[in-house]
Amino acid sequence: LLEKMADVSLKEAALIVGVVAACYWNSLFCGFVFDDVSAILDNKDLHPSTPLKNLFQNDFWGTPMSEERSHKSYRPLTVLTFRLNYLFSELNAVSYHFLNLVFHVVVCIVFLKVCKLFLDNRSSVVASLLFAVHPIHTEAVTGVVGRAELLSSIFFLAAFLSYTKSKGPDNTIVWTPIAVTVFLVAVATLCKEQGITVVGICCVYEVFIAQGYTLPALLDTAVQILRGKGSIPFSMLQTLLKLIVLMFSTLLLVVVRVQVIQSQLPVFTRFDNPAAVSPSPARQLTFNYLLPVNAWLLLNPSELCCDWTMGTIPLVESLLDVRNVATLTFFCFLGSLMVFSLRYPGDSSKTVLMALCLIVLPFIPASNLFFPVGFVVAERVLYVPSMGFCILVAHGWKKLSNKSVLRKISWVCLAAVLFTHALKTLHRNWDWESEYTLFMSALKVNKNNAKLWNNVGHALENEKNFERALQFFIQATQVQPDDIGAHMNVGRTYKNLNKTKEAEESYMIAKSLMPQIIPGKKYAARVAPNHLNVYINLANLIRANESRLEEADQLYRQAISMRPDFKQAYISRGELLLKMNKPLKAKEAYLRALELDRTNADLWYNLAIVYIELKDPTEALKNFNRALELNPTHKLALFNSALLMQESGDARLRPEAKQRLLHYVKEEPQDSNGYFNLGMLAMDDKKDMEAEAWMKKAIRLQPNFRSALFNLALLYSQTGKELMALPVLEDLLRYYPDHTKGLILKGDILMNQKKDIVGAKMCFEKILELDPNNVQGKHNLCVVYFEERDLIKAEKCLVETLALAPHEEYIQRHLNIVRSKIASLGAMEQSSLPSDGNAATEAKKSSIQNLKEAKNEKTTTQSTADNKKEHSKNKKPTEKSSVDKETPKKSTKEIKDIEKKRVAALKRLEEIERILNGE
Repeated sequence: LLEKMADVSLKEAALIVGVVAACYWNSLFCGFVFDDVSAILDNKDLHPSTPLKNLFQNDFWGTPMSEERSHKSYRPLTVLTFRLNYLFSELNAVSYHFLNLVFHVVVCIVFLKVCKLFLDNRSSVVASLLFAVHPIHTEAVTGVVGRAELLSSIFFLAAFLSYTKSKGPDNTIVWTPIAVTVFLVAVATLCKEQGITVVGICCVYEVFIAQGYTLPALLDTAVQILRGKGSIPFSMLQTLLKLIVLMFSTLLLVVVRVQVIQSQLPVFTRFDNPAAVSPSPARQLTFNYLLPVNAWLLLNPSELCCDWTMGTIPLVESLLDVRNVATLTFFCFLGSLMVFSLRYPGDSSKTVLMALCLIVLPFIPASNLFFPVGFVVAERVLYVPSMGFCILVAHGWKKLSNKSVLRKISWVCLAAVLFTHALKTLHRNWDWESEYTLFMSALKVNKNNAKLWNNVGHALENEKNFERALQFFIQATQVQPDDIGAHMNVGRTYKNLNKTKEAEESYMIAKSLMPQIIPGKKYAARVAPNHLNVYINLANLIRANESRLEEADQLYRQAISMRPDFKQAYISRGELLLKMNKPLKAKEAYLRALELDRTNADLWYNLAIVYIELKDPTEALKNFNRALELNPTHKLALFNSALLMQESGDARLRPEAKQRLLHYVKEEPQDSNGYFNLGMLAMDDKKDMEAEAWMKKAIRLQPNFRSALFNLALLYSQTGKELMALPVLEDLLRYYPDHTKGLILKGDILMNQKKDIVGAKMCFEKILELDPNNVQGKHNLCVVYFEERDLIKAEKCLVETLALAPHEEYIQRHLNIVRSKIASLGAMEQSSLPSDGNAATEAKKSSIQNLKEAKNEKTTTQSTADNKKEHSKNKKPTEKSSVDKETPKKSTKEIKDIEKKRVAALKRLEEIERILNGE
């Protein structure tokens, strides 16, 4: 490339760099907008964890080419440059915009080199400067996805420059440049599909420029040969040989490209390109009218718009439509230029011919002539055609400036055009600063495009400004009443505003606009796959009502019947079946989804949740592990698999559980649940200081964390720091006054450590207010009565307690002791119940030692399918929590510890009974 640019002077290159920098410096302050969201933010192919081979199996947006919803835009080399950006700066938009700016500079300099083949030095610089500042390029340069145009253009021009070197001395063929050309064409095509059109430009160059033929001369030669009056000249045979090689290589590229898209054209709707589905003659008249519309944007780029789909340009449905005059004028002008360039020899005609080739041939893929495209007009596809336009303008300026009468005015006009274009470009860049500014600027140009109203609504929705967003969504439905997506947006916004009734009504309108199922006809060919999400959204809305679960399931099944490969329907239905307590059917739904996509970590995670519901922790853990293999940072899989390991009671799994929780808190440093469960693991491992540190961190993040507060207090009571437990219990009971276990523990500490009988009595009485049948609280209150020397009340209390728990032997023994004391009044003054005041706790010390609360959360990933844009998907976790659940001790060592404590407690009871009996 540097060799090809050798005759571009340093001053010229510096001038172009300076002009481009002056026009596009503010693009560095723009973010990711519009299609950038799908191509950059939502595209997993940019992530280093994604295998490089995926870039060559997926389309530009990260969708597998084999899937019907794929746009079939195969640009792996462009995606590779996005991946390099991500490698160096992840999602920092500045680096992406800077690289686009650099590529635009390269295109301008290489274009200058091409211009010098057909124009003088001054005119070449004028053409290059006009190309550098033209406002039509803001979409390609400032919009990050426009990089496809920039990269393709670099290799497009390089391929052409290489081909110009294929003619040797005495008209011989130099094959090396031709081989390089074929290679560069392939590279350009892998950046963007239109790169292949450079072959047509090379063919025209070979025949009319390199060989110097004119159309009349070619026709005359052909007539002579057909009449048998002459043979094909050797130079013409050589030309034919070169053209055959070029065409054959092009044919190979086309075959490979068709194989890549698996002989399937992308599916577009009538909203994307209304003319494509219109009957004749409206289709032909509209497509032809779009040509002068594009030409006008090059001539007068004053009103630019990021989206020209839907109702932007009304259909030309009649021959009497006045717009046909513009079409006729355009073709007359274009025809006259073609006649001039093909009929007459000379440098001027050659310049015009190559300019026309650059305008026409690269535009053919976007012209709807051979296949429909997903847009009406797109400014970015004019990037290469504008090169031919700039050459024409520079050539015309040269003609004017050579006339002494017009020289000054031509320079003034040129300066004015360059200056105003540069200002317009600089101003236009600010429109791309955010989605809101971009779509609002588009609405100033065109108010008949419902997609623009929708996208402004999406931008406001992202800012949580739902009220204003709703206004724009409603306006979209008024502009285009049959726009299914607009009604879905209205429904989703009503849902966000908690207006369920209105949301359901909007979803029902959208559903009514869906085409009816026609047996044997492929549904996806008649409607955008994203529109099927109306069934998912409506089902997700109504399933909040427990009485309408079956109705929601019917909607999911309807979506699946329309599109058996609709993965999201299986996922959402699996979540619903879990809610309906049908785990086996949920398992079937997830397994069907996994048949469609085995690389989806969320699916493996959800299947793990199903196995938890089926009481199969081994399979659940396997599926959690599978999810983590696919996505090592899957937060919910890290958290819930660690809990599963912790709950298994297998000490061998604890180190891995700890590592996963540590990984989780690294990903989610503000989630107190992670630190709490690390504390629980440390308690299991008898690492008291570590457990205390984790629990305190959890409480700092969430001061009212019920389980963390109680287990920290329990930890203090078990490690002889009962007085430190009291303020923790005070905090717990301030947030949760009805926390029974906290009240028991507090009463125990007050009686044993503080000797505060009154305070302990209040705790136990509070427990009985909350739960009159609480055996432990009732028995402890009996102990308080005994400490207060009220034996009659103590006896009555124990009788009531025994009635609640007739099989508890220790209550019967204590009742016998109290009765014996009543019978022996002399011994009453000398006797007392144990000073620890909590005989029940003493009798069941094992239960207190294991009084741990665990917050075990099972979370399923629920994809809402509410598409905020045509290209976007949002996933929201739905949590099911079981708080204050006692964690059982399952290891052999722990069971032995408990047994020892139980024996010690029984011995202590025997001592108490001997004291009470006066032995």
